[in-house]
Amino acid sequence: MPQDIEFDAEGATLRGWLYLPEGISGPVPAIVMAHGFSAVKEMYLDAFAEAFTEGGLGVLVFDNRNFGASDGEPRQEIDPWAQVRDYRHAITYAQTRPEVDPERVGVWGSSYSGGHVLVLGAIDKRVKCVVAQVPMVSGFRNFQRLVRQDFLAPNRAAFEQDRAARYRGDPPAMVPVVHPDPLAVSALPTPDSWEWFSETRKSRAPAWSNEVTLRSVEMFMEYEPGAYIERISPTPLLMVVAADDHLTPYDLALEAYQRAREPKQLALLPGGHFDAYVENLDAASGAARDWFLQHLDSRG
Repeated sequence: MPQDIEFDAEGATLRGWLYLPEGISGPVPAIVMAHGFSAVKEMYLDAFAEAFTEGGLGVLVFDNRNFGASDGEPRQEIDPWAQVRDYRHAITYAQTRPEVDPERVGVWGSSYSGGHVLVLGAIDKRVKCVVAQVPMVSGFRNFQRLVRQDFLAPNRAAFEQDRAARYRGDPPAMVPVVHPDPLAVSALPTPDSWEWFSETRKSRAPAWSNEVTLRSVEMFMEYEPGAYIERISPTPLLMVVAADDHLTPYDLALEAYQRAREPKQLALLPGGHFDAYVENLDAASGAARDWFLQHLDSRG
């Protein structure tokens, strides 16, 4: 059973779970992980953590600031660079735990946080191993794929209006994360996004809220984690890509992977973006677990 944990992150308390393998004495290698765009830890991160602990790894799972059990304001706002910093706070906290070997810490991220771990692998050399699952590698190019070109100008106008309203002291504008109509305004306008978030909220995460601040979408467009990928080496990188991913387009991920330097490995899964959490969870978690064990487990 996981332990409930909390730690300070620049004045905000972040909360999550600490998983430890059974029957292993002494400090263990540990994986720090958080979820993607607006998602909370109950949305299958427990399943990944359990797969990792079965291999002898410790796992620290936390909710991103402004979401789920974690504190932070404004609620439902996604600042990618704040989330990167919070991963670094989580690593620091993990290294203080007596159950964790501070010299054997890896990071796992998926979708939006799959981009975060590319940045972390490049800038934080406490990280000894990286797994980026179905990662978002270019906010601008990704946004261009998701949103019709004739919608771009109205989006920019809405960003400007929201910025002016915030300056006046008004509350932030909000948009749905997903919507059943892919042509309606939403942050993730794909049919599989609507299906996965709706079904997963019903089955696993009833407290998940289908909204983010409009500014979250603007910051998404500005975020370019793939620009850091050449700097990850010599830290080992595994990229898990879904062959039919249209939410974080697979071809952009493969293009970024080609720029990465050794040591690296690609795990190509069938199916779309969200299949990595459900139908292909065993394959996705197994590839990540084996990569972490190869590079973090001194027993191997």
